[in-house]
Amino acid sequence: MFIQKTLNDLRTGQKVRIITLLLKGNIRRRLQDIGLIEGTEVECLLKSPSGDPIAFLIRGAVIALRSEDSSKILCI
Repeated sequence: MFIQKTLNDLRTGQKVRIITLLLKGNIRRRLQDIGLIEGTEVECLLKSPSGDPIAFLIRGAVIALRSEDSSKILCI
């Protein structure tokens, strides 16, 4: 059994696969355009001291996401 979590819950160095995006509108489309879709492997690279933003490795690109957005992306 797999435990669902959000990208916001990851520790530095942890890798997961995306299940779904719970976002709507332009931000959802932008994230899908950079390849953040179901099945994509994502690695947490770095968290800022305050925890916002968080840097992720997504399909070979480093992308920083606000915790507000990363908390709405489910993964396993």
